[in-house]
Amino acid sequence: MIQGFKEFITRGNVIDLAVAVVIGAAFTAVVNAIVAGLINPLIALVFKADSLDEVGPTITGLQGQEVFFPLGAIVGAIIAFLAVAVVVYFVFVFPMNKFKERAAARAGVADETPAGPTETELLTQIRDLLERQTGVSVSTTPPAGEAPKA
Repeated sequence: MIQGFKEFITRGNVIDLAVAVVIGAAFTAVVNAIVAGLINPLIALVFKADSLDEVGPTITGLQGQEVFFPLGAIVGAIIAFLAVAVVVYFVFVFPMNKFKERAAARAGVADETPAGPTETELLTQIRDLLERQTGVSVSTTPPAGEAPKA
């Protein structure tokens, strides 16, 4: 039992996962700092919203009690999510993709994958195989662009 645990822990993917969690935590701190120090002040220039948690309708319930719906908190969470997504994309993802494209271009690696057979070509091959296996002509009409067989 101890040997199995030792093998599990020393396996590469467990170590990779641990490193990813630690890097993810550090990455979260960087993204949050950029959002808090740059994006939120930019939003504050446009909107005067000290606390969106206080924004929302108050509705009287069936027993006469006041029920507050903090819709501003939802809007604030959406804005925060979009701010984080914008920072992650434009500060990290977009530059990394450009870097990879340049590195691939310098290495001479083409992004294009070789084109496979078309659907018509595959269907023609299937038809021909069926005709060879059964000895009976399967098709009476030729594929588009092909002359009828004699």
